[in-house]
Amino acid sequence: QVQLVESGGGSVQSGGSLSLSCAASGDGLVRYSMAWFRQVPGKEREGVAAIDSGDSTSYADSVKGRATISIDNAENTLYLQMNSLKPEDSSMYYCAAGWGLGSALSEDAYVHWGQGTQVTVSS
Repeated sequence: QVQLVESGGGSVQSGGSLSLSCAASGDGLVRYSMAWFRQVPGKEREGVAAIDSGDSTSYADSVKGRATISIDNAENTLYLQMNSLKPEDSSMYYCAAGWGLGSALSEDAYVHWGQGTQVTVSS
């Protein structure tokens, strides 16, 4: 059983930064790919950034150059650093873990999900 708990969301002004964390617990985490997704009500969940078991990363075009995904395997914690935030980055952000089969930014590649943390960016 894998549990994912996100933290670090909040309200920030446009141009600001946030660092999200995802504390993971369970078996086999080191073999999983992990990712951050986001979703606003009424829209599909969007893959933001992913990191596989070999530390290769993928980013959505909308956040490239502004986001950095990283993982601390010793602490079983996934991070997402986001800079130069825009109002359109406002969303619920979810942490996900899975085998990462197929597209790294497709939600189909992940089987474990956290409850989410809200990010609100004001203009």
